[in-house]
Amino acid sequence: MSDPTVQPVPAAVVEQVDAADITLSNPKRAVIALGSNLGNRLETLQGAVDLLEDTPGVRVKAVSPVYETEPWGVDPGSQPSYLNAVVVVKTTLPPSSLLERAHAIEEAFDRVRDERWGPRTIDVDIVSYAEVVSDDPVLTLPHPRAHERAFVLAPWNDVDPAAQLPGRGAIAELLTALGREGVVARADLELRLPE
Repeated sequence: MSDPTVQPVPAAVVEQVDAADITLSNPKRAVIALGSNLGNRLETLQGAVDLLEDTPGVRVKAVSPVYETEPWGVDPGSQPSYLNAVVVVKTTLPPSSLLERAHAIEEAFDRVRDERWGPRTIDVDIVSYAEVVSDDPVLTLPHPRAHERAFVLAPWNDVDPAAQLPGRGAIAELLTALGREGVVARADLELRLPE
């Protein structure tokens, strides 16, 4: 006779456990844009790369060349220029947790959010996460303005020329249409892939 105290595991719980297993064995590819225009910009970008690598469930797979760009959305000369780069990661974290980590990295470098498009020690933006398309106001995926920002597309194109921006098409084509004006490669500066 079967033991009446043993309850069957509800199907919904089994599905959740199976889904979690798939996530763990099947990391998702995410693209993260970094930008800094205050303090030691290169050191800050490298620090952000290192903190991403130190995140459980995140592995940095590629780091782009560094670009120098004029601030976006503000009067010319009103802020220092930015250093920008793109990092490709494999992650088992869901997008919401990756966003929390991005914000934690910004806070670690004393990022201040006083004004929109204001100067900042570090900006850590999730540009895309796998093929996810979401208009959640907390985390819109892919990034709603990535397709119009050469300072995101140029470094991304360097590390993954075949990449697609979900819902927008090939980043190489988006970059060609946009042009590279004001986005200058800094061959003298380099970010290291974490050991």
